[in-house]
Amino acid sequence: INLSKVRSRGESIKGVEGRASGVLPIMKILEDIFSYANQLGQRAGAGAVYLNVFHSDINEFLDCKKINVDEKIRIKSLSIGVIMPDKFMELAREDEICYTFNPHTVFLEYGQYLDEMDMNEMYEKLVDNPNVKKKKINARELLIKISQTQKESGYPYLFFKDNANKEHALKEIGSVKFSNLCTEIMQLSEVSDINSYFEEDIIRRGISCNLGSLNIATVMENKRIREATRAAIDSLTTVSDLTNIDVVPSIKKANEELHSVGLGAMNLHGYFAKNFIMYESREALDFCNVFFMMMNFYSLEQSMEIAKERKTTFKDFEQSDYATGEYFTKYLEKDFVPQTDKVKALFDGIKIPTIDDWKVLADKVKKYGLYNAYRLAIAPTQSVSYIQSATSSIMPIVDPIEVREYGDSTTFYPMPFLTNDNIFYYKSAYDMDQKNVIKLVSVVQRHIDQGISTILHTNSNETTRDIAKYYIYAYKMGLKSLYYTRTRKSTIETCLSCSV
Repeated sequence: INLSKVRSRGESIKGVEGRASGVLPIMKILEDIFSYANQLGQRAGAGAVYLNVFHSDINEFLDCKKINVDEKIRIKSLSIGVIMPDKFMELAREDEICYTFNPHTVFLEYGQYLDEMDMNEMYEKLVDNPNVKKKKINARELLIKISQTQKESGYPYLFFKDNANKEHALKEIGSVKFSNLCTEIMQLSEVSDINSYFEEDIIRRGISCNLGSLNIATVMENKRIREATRAAIDSLTTVSDLTNIDVVPSIKKANEELHSVGLGAMNLHGYFAKNFIMYESREALDFCNVFFMMMNFYSLEQSMEIAKERKTTFKDFEQSDYATGEYFTKYLEKDFVPQTDKVKALFDGIKIPTIDDWKVLADKVKKYGLYNAYRLAIAPTQSVSYIQSATSSIMPIVDPIEVREYGDSTTFYPMPFLTNDNIFYYKSAYDMDQKNVIKLVSVVQRHIDQGISTILHTNSNETTRDIAKYYIYAYKMGLKSLYYTRTRKSTIETCLSCSV
């Protein structure tokens, strides 16, 4: 849920100043609602709220996750995320003074919500307008505060709004304003108008997605990337077609008009370890560049085939970058083929799409269209990965043998394919340079039309400034979001002051 349109604390209601309570009371209500819905007591409900970094409640929003904050303010189970436009990252980089704005005063002045504005264009106008109430902060200090909050709680998620929209193939149809509970779903969204009794509501599109993941090791060993990807898109599309959520009309509308799905992948680190490839190596980047290009190609091919067969496309397809051909430009400029000998051997016997194949596909998409507005999204896949005997998503593992607590039981989970020969290749994420992890994710991201759940793994000796540098690096590398930041605490053995 995006709370960026909510009036900040102290704003006017019906012209009376100081009456609005801000976003925190709403967050408290949402937290109770989500905990109430618990799937027959089997799984706790969960939700995420996002707030634009230029909203004047941003400091209170971050404070709600501090461990030592007042219980009236503290939000325990609700996830939080910060929407970060380019303008804020620019101000932080230049170490300039930054202003946050009271969103209702913005709306009164411009008839447009703060969260829907292009801040690159509007920021200076808002600063110069005396009728827009604002607070002065230091952008770099706020970035450090975000990293401090992540160090304590793992939150907030970060959503790089302009990165997501630059690569958005439906940018002429609508914009991506925020993400979901795991920061991988990035779709256009439009706010509905729910009117008074006896007045007709105006229902617009919410966000609807059906998720699934390929097991990279299985797909590669069977040499069936094309078949597996096409079957997965077909299956997820069937789920979308059969879904009818009348009680949430905005979701029903989005599902029926856009047919969005999110095919992801798991077991990347497991596949690397089995084939004696280091996660931080050049071979790893080479493999990801080829594999996820192929997933993209075959998901497009299958979506086109569905549109051709049914003689229908997602709504407003003709306005998309797929219809204009702009989306395909990067694939028509060079071949995405293996560059290293080890990766060439892995793809031996598997046909890799060429520039000519992409030209043919681009022409077919222009002629027949696509059925699915969104196709690919890489989710965390933690529990389902264990069931599949796979490593989670495309993230590196934490330990060669992970220990998980479920109620009163403890589960020990050895990594797939683990032997004395390849244990060295199961390097812990905590021992990796996070810039190398971000770089790998950026290679995958260039082929994924939505987002990737990206977890940062840091150690207790890394400062909040170090973490803030990861944010900036991820932003510069084109990542659309960052999920949790996990921090490994020092043990007595590793803490010199404790062991002496």
